[in-house]
Amino acid sequence: MNGQFSGKVALITGGSSGIGRATALAFAREGAQVVVADVLTEGGEETVQMIKKSGSPAIFIKTDVSKSSDVEQIVKKTVATYGRLDFGINNAGIEGAAAPTADCTEENWDRIIGVNLKGVWLCMKHEITQMLKQGGGAIVNMASVAGLVGFSGLPAYCASKGGVIQLTRAAALEYAKAGIRINAVCPGVIRTPMVDRLLGGQPEAEAGFVAMEPVGRMGTPEEIAAAVVWLCSDAASFVIGHPMVVDGGLVTQ
Repeated sequence: MNGQFSGKVALITGGSSGIGRATALAFAREGAQVVVADVLTEGGEETVQMIKKSGSPAIFIKTDVSKSSDVEQIVKKTVATYGRLDFGINNAGIEGAAAPTADCTEENWDRIIGVNLKGVWLCMKHEITQMLKQGGGAIVNMASVAGLVGFSGLPAYCASKGGVIQLTRAAALEYAKAGIRINAVCPGVIRTPMVDRLLGGQPEAEAGFVAMEPVGRMGTPEEIAAAVVWLCSDAASFVIGHPMVVDGGLVTQ
């Protein structure tokens, strides 16, 4: 499949580590010119250097996806640098502070919804505008199994990811005939810095997370990246508005 995205341009938010980094590297391997966006400069630049070492072009743009002006600029800079935008991978997200619903602070709620849900909407708003000018494109939003089932202590996170799924469905219907395919991926428990923070270095917590997965292990960022690549490929040309579950069987139980 190498080279299937040759001449194409991919914008990946949250590309400083984890799923975002793995996705950026996967698109580069497929020949895409990659734009990495993240609020974390060091990690984002590291991702770009990894891509460049492989011989592919890439740039980093520091971005807070909860800010409209930042999101507008990443799309403008992407087009100014590479001339177009073919793939929007809206992956940036935070877990926030864990607490039961009644103890979740308003500040925590607003921040999580602002990044995870508003951020996805802002990215789509500007990506779609550019893709309409070009006559098409593909967008993949990063949701979660937490948008399909409940997780105690993560009310804002669950709400944000459920919102991403419904936002994806609504937008997919609106732009299907315009040649813009919009889908989502719902990862299960994936070995990422976010999950490591939730585990807090506690072996018993890790064992609990692994026990949630019928496959008997956590997933890898590369496994999620492979699903994103497929959703953007011609092989998925008839897939629209789909929340693809990649979770080792978690929600099947």
